[in-house]
Amino acid sequence: MIRLFRSTALLFAAFAFLQPRVASSQAVSPSSSVPGSPSIDAGDYLYISAQGPHRADGTTPTKFPEQVRQCLDNVKRLVEAAGLTMDHVVYVQVYLEDTSQYPELNDAFAAYFPKEPPARGVLGVARVPEASLQITAVAVRDLRGKQSVSVPNWPLSKAYSAGMLTHDRLFVSTMPGRDPVSGAVPQSPIAQVDMALDRLSAVLRAAGLSNSNMVFVNPYLTNEIPMRIMNEHYAARFEFGNTPARATIEVSSLPEGAHIAYTGVAVRDLTRRKAVRPKNMTPSPTASPCVFAGDTLYCSAKSGFIPGPNGGIYAASTTDQTRQTMRNLLDNLEEADMNFDQVVSTTIYFDDISESPQYAAVYKKYFNGPLPAQTTVQQLRPGNRKLEDDVHYPTLEQMSLIAVRNRKDSNAKPLQ
Repeated sequence: MIRLFRSTALLFAAFAFLQPRVASSQAVSPSSSVPGSPSIDAGDYLYISAQGPHRADGTTPTKFPEQVRQCLDNVKRLVEAAGLTMDHVVYVQVYLEDTSQYPELNDAFAAYFPKEPPARGVLGVARVPEASLQITAVAVRDLRGKQSVSVPNWPLSKAYSAGMLTHDRLFVSTMPGRDPVSGAVPQSPIAQVDMALDRLSAVLRAAGLSNSNMVFVNPYLTNEIPMRIMNEHYAARFEFGNTPARATIEVSSLPEGAHIAYTGVAVRDLTRRKAVRPKNMTPSPTASPCVFAGDTLYCSAKSGFIPGPNGGIYAASTTDQTRQTMRNLLDNLEEADMNFDQVVSTTIYFDDISESPQYAAVYKKYFNGPLPAQTTVQQLRPGNRKLEDDVHYPTLEQMSLIAVRNRKDSNAKPLQ
């Protein structure tokens, strides 16, 4: 049970004024399990769909370091198809089926990014569309303002930067609940949560920001960390009702023995940060439905949960739960005066990834033009699907999204 808490042609939709554009590469073989666009050029940023270790001919390397490099090569081709280089990549997210391979992952990243590696998130999951890992990425178009962030007295990693600044944002790597110097993991879940939150705050301070600048946070935790404890200590770090958007994901594992980690995005200018909440939704101590970072809207993960005094999940199938998920997400987008055709990236979490076709059949109906960049993952083994308390069903899917508001100065246009 989920816990909440590629078209190879270059396409452009003329159905609406100044929509984000698809940027693709014919050299990258699309995964049949991913219905999203290989990448979306949203003007200031390029969003890359999760890339598995497939070669252009459909084969896959057998050795893990070669698989990592193949994923990164696939990301590189999409980045270059948009007229950028790997120097423009500011954040990558890695989904690993086996976190014991983390040292090999680091070695591969250090070799691939010899100068200034991007910020990076890594989590252990049960399944990805193409074993044994997938990598998604965000690239900035304008390199002015791009700067790696390090924290004083922390050892530097050759595989990733603790944070990466751009002209308007800070991307923060996963900050685990383990000591950054000794690597020790505290025994107490409370101490692990506080340490991970302290590390998140330390990266923000090193960039000249604070927790108030956060617009989106991913808490990743294993079943060793009680959700109640995580929420209580997390809420204490943010302003009630003005918290970042959040997708809280229980995962199979985290690297190097950690049980809790946080990653996220912050906006540099607080005047460009604005939380969005539908009027019928009460303020939350842990998550805002969506938060603007300038023209970019980061939205919390939503499931098929029907809100209200008698709220709950009443649909038994992934198909029916997906309909309610899309409705919940649309409520948030409409409150921001936006719609699904302005969504540039989605991350979809499944109880059983083999049901992604059922999800996609519903999902695709909500878009009039090119689909967003997409990441699809199953972070845990399938759960028990029996009725809970003889009333509610367990969560079978959930989705978080990023949308970009149309701007009069947008340079979006068909790629030639």
